[in-house]
Amino acid sequence: MHTLMHKHTPRLLAAAIAVALTPAAFAAGEAKNVIFFLGDGMGPVTTTATRLKYVKEEGSLAMDKLPYTARVRTYSLDAQTTDSAPSMAAYMTGVKMRNDVISMNGATQALAYKPTADATTKVASAVNNCPSTGNGLASTTLLELAIKQGKATGTVTTARLTHATPAATYAHVCHRDAEYDIARQAVPGGTGFNSALGGGVDVLMGGISYYWRPYNAATTPRGRPDGRDLVAELQGKGYTFVNDLPSLTAAPVVAGTKLIGLYDQALSQGHMSYDLDRDATKEPSLTQMTTKALDILSKNSKGFFLMVEGGRIDHALHGSNAARALADTKAFDDAIQAAIDKVKTFDPELKETLIVVTADHDHTMAFNGYGKRGTDILGLNISYATGLPSTDANGVSYTTLVFGNGSNRADVRSNLDATVVAGKDYLQEVAIRRGAAGSETHGGGDVMLFATGAGVASKTFKGTIDNTRVFNLVKSAAGY
Repeated sequence: MHTLMHKHTPRLLAAAIAVALTPAAFAAGEAKNVIFFLGDGMGPVTTTATRLKYVKEEGSLAMDKLPYTARVRTYSLDAQTTDSAPSMAAYMTGVKMRNDVISMNGATQALAYKPTADATTKVASAVNNCPSTGNGLASTTLLELAIKQGKATGTVTTARLTHATPAATYAHVCHRDAEYDIARQAVPGGTGFNSALGGGVDVLMGGISYYWRPYNAATTPRGRPDGRDLVAELQGKGYTFVNDLPSLTAAPVVAGTKLIGLYDQALSQGHMSYDLDRDATKEPSLTQMTTKALDILSKNSKGFFLMVEGGRIDHALHGSNAARALADTKAFDDAIQAAIDKVKTFDPELKETLIVVTADHDHTMAFNGYGKRGTDILGLNISYATGLPSTDANGVSYTTLVFGNGSNRADVRSNLDATVVAGKDYLQEVAIRRGAAGSETHGGGDVMLFATGAGVASKTFKGTIDNTRVFNLVKSAAGY
């Protein structure tokens, strides 16, 4: 034994010395840039179904190709099954908080949001939903830490810009529904401004302007009850305002550019359009918003932090509408690939850029039956053994994708039409009916995380980890 140890000692010592002398080996702060992708509600079944729909069993999505992976636990401080607010806030702050709470600490209670119908009297409840003291404290976000270092920052989403996920990057509020309050936190120098944002977030893009524009009974009946025009205030602070694809395309990308984009093309839905419904001549895709943001943010020599959310994946799943959920997941995945391609124009080997892709929670969508390889994942379940539609105990056909709960459950099942179930408007059947218009719930399962770039920083994303741990890993990699 002594001889063997003596024989290998020089080699072991040399290896140890080499590691010790290697610059920045597992060093903090090597990620000059961070791009954090969040697929809202994008559980493992959703990503697998999207792969089957668009690149088949043997194919790979862009996120599948990222070299480092982990499973993430998503429970909140008070619930096994989280909502988006505390889960995204856990990623952004490293703090567990209660459902409905956005980027506050664990002592914060989620106070119900109850605006009155009268726009002249609902100001207090709509704008000052949370007490200034006595209900917890703000928890610092990754975006705020990036600003403190002089980096450029951006938040991009296909949901409302004041919705839970984007809000968790730049706002602090005791209840996610206080969206008038959330909006004003983004306006530098204005009443209610989040001072931790310094000169403001450089790029803000998402859906719906009515939380940013003043109330008008005729034109903006859901506008701000305090009468403020936050878009005009942002323009007064040097922001360029865009509201459609042509204006986004024309927006400048020089150093110091600040951009606010609010897209009302799907105003009736309260968010941007589902990708299957988007007018590609008028409304930007998530890819177009993401690449524009990167064009702007990459002008900062100190680096940047960008959060990109595929927000409408979640909304389609809540409606048990698999076709739109998968299409929005594919659009989200396209934005990931576009971002990688864009970053490689100024960081060819991703040595300075950390890219993380994950989800805030799961949903109840599940695979059903023993489907034949190559079968349309949105269609009827076709038996691999017989090549015929699979049937239930009563001889009735069913689809491969189903949901644990929602609205589409007939008292008596009947045979399904193969063309109808494959259409974009079809709502998959559910096991538990939650009323005629009952929204499907989130699921409490772990979600996937994919990472690449920034040298060895992304290698730390492995195993089964808590969503709060992701914050710490990103923070360390970026040196915040």
